[in-house]
Amino acid sequence: SDSKLPPSERRNYSNVIDCIARIGKEEGITKLWRGATPTVLRATLLSSAQLGVTSEIKGYLSKSGWFGPNGAYFYGLPMMFCSTLCSSFVANVVANPFDVVKSRLQSMPVDASGKAMYSSMGDCFVKSVKSEGIFVLWRGFFPAFVKLAPYTVISLTLADKLTRAVTGKDAL
Repeated sequence: SDSKLPPSERRNYSNVIDCIARIGKEEGITKLWRGATPTVLRATLLSSAQLGVTSEIKGYLSKSGWFGPNGAYFYGLPMMFCSTLCSSFVANVVANPFDVVKSRLQSMPVDASGKAMYSSMGDCFVKSVKSEGIFVLWRGFFPAFVKLAPYTVISLTLADKLTRAVTGKDAL
């Protein structure tokens, strides 16, 4: 993110080690973890939404008969595609606000006295919504969905099919 700053504000780190050392020395060692809390919350919400929604939609579609008896049409692949695609959408709706806050915390400027733009995750959330409106929390939703959807479809379908091949039971 250093390259996005005006030339006068760039830190011009020479390498990763220089970056870590200078942040620790100039801003304090705890600043190396700036944005860690929203990153963990985002990952937790994203994963739980993916797994929970996939499981629920798969169960519903399996009983519906739309994909054959017990969703077995074409080895259950169309049903898994639909359920994982839907779960990817829901996961993005749930996790994107934390992604926005995380990105803002990690890239916020710190003035010469060490004062940052945001004091906490909540402060970043409130200031962002007040200044830009509630929909700022879903900024970048489409690119995030385009990135997450293929990953979700492939990884959860593989997990389900490999688990079934090895154990004889569905993973999701």
